[in-house]
Amino acid sequence: MSEFEFLLYSVVDKVAHITLNRPDVLNAINDKMGNELQQAVAEAERDGGVRCLLITGSGRGFCAGEDLGDLKRSHGGNGKSDLGKALRVKYNPLILRLAKMEKPVVAAVNGPAAGAGFSLALACDIRFASEKAIFIQAFSKVGLSPDSGSSYFLPRSIGYARAAELMFTASSIDAYSAERLGIVNRVVRHEELQKSSEAFASQLAQGPGKSYSLIKRALSYGMSHSLEESLEYEAFLQTVSSRTKDHAEGLAAFLEKRQPKFVSE
Repeated sequence: MSEFEFLLYSVVDKVAHITLNRPDVLNAINDKMGNELQQAVAEAERDGGVRCLLITGSGRGFCAGEDLGDLKRSHGGNGKSDLGKALRVKYNPLILRLAKMEKPVVAAVNGPAAGAGFSLALACDIRFASEKAIFIQAFSKVGLSPDSGSSYFLPRSIGYARAAELMFTASSIDAYSAERLGIVNRVVRHEELQKSSEAFASQLAQGPGKSYSLIKRALSYGMSHSLEESLEYEAFLQTVSSRTKDHAEGLAAFLEKRQPKFVSE
């Protein structure tokens, strides 16, 4: 298992835990942390003993997005920088890996999630939020356009108009507003966030992993294809899932009125 400078990484009961660990800057992402995040997510993806990934932040923040001090030092902010090149190296591979990872990914948003930190949470499949969490599409505050998948995930979660408002104004929304809008699945008391999100991730880790991977494929496909295409893709995936050991076990457990014991080949 790898060791990281700006992340905490562990595997407990088939759940990989990634904790962003730069609490003094609200876990803002510098170049080193960005590289480590890519490595840690790749490690969780490759590990056959990991069935679910849980991402959170240390201290009072989830992730403040890009480390603007680091950005200033490396790019100068003189209007001549190619920040798109940096995105292609640092953030885009991370967001793609999270979205395409064939294991459930849960975010436990413990505090402010701003800019790319907001995007990071959006790229996860399920989002728990502490009552102290806030969400900010902060890009326009520094004269930038959104990145790290926000323009893809946010309008699909809350609709174009609401996404446009949040991006234009860079206004913050609290956890309960985020829940009402559909940005997070549920809000819990701050002191219960870790326990609640870990319990949920552990529950997923005991489930039918192959089924989950196919669910993620179906959801992703359905977001960009027609009803007719999605129906055919569902039929294809159903053929695949019906031939798995998990389906055989789930069916047997249902008929025998017992809890299934999934193995997820």
